[in-house]
Amino acid sequence: MQLDLLITGCRALTMDPARPTASSIGVWQGRIVGLDDDVAGLPAARVVDAGGAVVLPGFVDAHTHLVWTGAASRQVDLSECGTRNAVLSAVAEAVAATPDGRWVDLSGYDQRPLGAHLTWRDLESVAAGRKVYITHASGHACLVSRAVLDLIPDDELTAADAGVVKDDDGRPSGVFVEEAMGLARSRRMPYRVEEIIDLLEVSSRQAAREGVTMCADAGIVAGLGGFSPVELAAYQSAVEQRRLPVRVQAMIPAVMLRPSGADPADGMPRSIDLGLRTGLGGDRLSVGALKMWLDGGMMARTAALTEPYGDGGLGQLTYGDEELTALVTDAHRAGWQLAIHAIGDRAVDQALDAVAAAQSEAPRRGVRHRIEHAGLVRPDQLPRMAELGLTAVIQPTFLHAFGDDYSRIMGEQRSGWMYRGRAFLDHGIPLAGSSDRPVADGAPLRAIQFMVERKSKGGLPVGPDEAVTLEQALAAYTTESAYACGAEDRVGSLSPGKLADLVMLGDDPRQVPVSSLADVPVAATMVGGEFVHGGL
Repeated sequence: MQLDLLITGCRALTMDPARPTASSIGVWQGRIVGLDDDVAGLPAARVVDAGGAVVLPGFVDAHTHLVWTGAASRQVDLSECGTRNAVLSAVAEAVAATPDGRWVDLSGYDQRPLGAHLTWRDLESVAAGRKVYITHASGHACLVSRAVLDLIPDDELTAADAGVVKDDDGRPSGVFVEEAMGLARSRRMPYRVEEIIDLLEVSSRQAAREGVTMCADAGIVAGLGGFSPVELAAYQSAVEQRRLPVRVQAMIPAVMLRPSGADPADGMPRSIDLGLRTGLGGDRLSVGALKMWLDGGMMARTAALTEPYGDGGLGQLTYGDEELTALVTDAHRAGWQLAIHAIGDRAVDQALDAVAAAQSEAPRRGVRHRIEHAGLVRPDQLPRMAELGLTAVIQPTFLHAFGDDYSRIMGEQRSGWMYRGRAFLDHGIPLAGSSDRPVADGAPLRAIQFMVERKSKGGLPVGPDEAVTLEQALAAYTTESAYACGAEDRVGSLSPGKLADLVMLGDDPRQVPVSSLADVPVAATMVGGEFVHGGL
């Protein structure tokens, strides 16, 4: 047998307890066929000397947004604008740089340092007559100009009343939250397939540079993350054109479910056309979980809480209890894995009740339903999550980036319940790591550092009792994130038979100070035995 590739001289941390370390890795037809003695003496078409580099399984980002990330990278970023004048100056520059007739897109808007939201009236001073769409940093709100408001009929504004922020005169202010964002997004969409391919290439190459080899894209086509009704075709074309260097598992929004017309005996009263469900596809592109949004986000103060935010409000739920239970049950019966966005503890309660009802009506083993974010989980909710077999898919970097603000609005006790680590593991709840990129920094090593030290970028300890070990944090971005995506038989460890997806690091994460983990260089990233970043 001749190997396609033999990697020698490495210090591999395999994440496989059966063989935890290795110094050489044999690859054939895109898969690992052996380690060390298994491949000793075998000829290889190519030999790569890793020069002592530490090699890990490629990181799996279990919840990200590739097209949104690509789009945000090309838009004016407002995240560093700490005053109203700074925001308006940036908008004015974007307007001047955008040809007449085209939408002016900006991202990273955050009302918190401004003291209150801007309105369409503020935008009129720098963008009169222009269609301006500004995405909130959380992705759960937007600000639009008068020209965009004029495109939306009054009856639609009235129907979406809960998500339409009003001025003092009772008229729409130009700020929309949660599902009401669709009133403006629907006028902006759709993007062309070729545009989406360009954005996918930009964002996926960024992910590869940070050691990510597989992404679960958390909601395409429709809802908060959708960019085109034929968006999956763009992903497929990107793979065919070799412009998607990482593996992608695309989540389908639950709003796409509709009456199936199937035989009642099939147990699928609602479905996506063709009976589409989790698992369709191949190693490069596949259909993942069904995504449903139960509440909003903490930055936008729309995550649903049982006790108020420190600055007021309880957030909001997307569904009533009965409506959600029916939706979850239908999707569960139809064979979907569910990825349930629930950030606030009130939304987590609702998710637990709905999943319990679905399992009672139609028991299914090994379904691996997921709670996306699990941003605020009370102690009493942990045993129920474990009993229901739910996986927590968290974004540790949220607390690095926003931990000072989140701690302030949650108070001392609840701060220890945010984006937990140790408590999930102690209760036997699988813990998967992810980024929710572009909401926060997408680098896995940054998140791994936070999971171990639990400090915000301002140096504030955030729930220090929830710290985990380095090994557990690495597992969250390899074996456990692969498990959350139902892909642990293919990725997540450097084991014979698995895909040759790996990351080469410039330093050993076990040997550097915890505070320096985010600075460990990613020397190279390999997918299927081919370098997609760097190379030796």
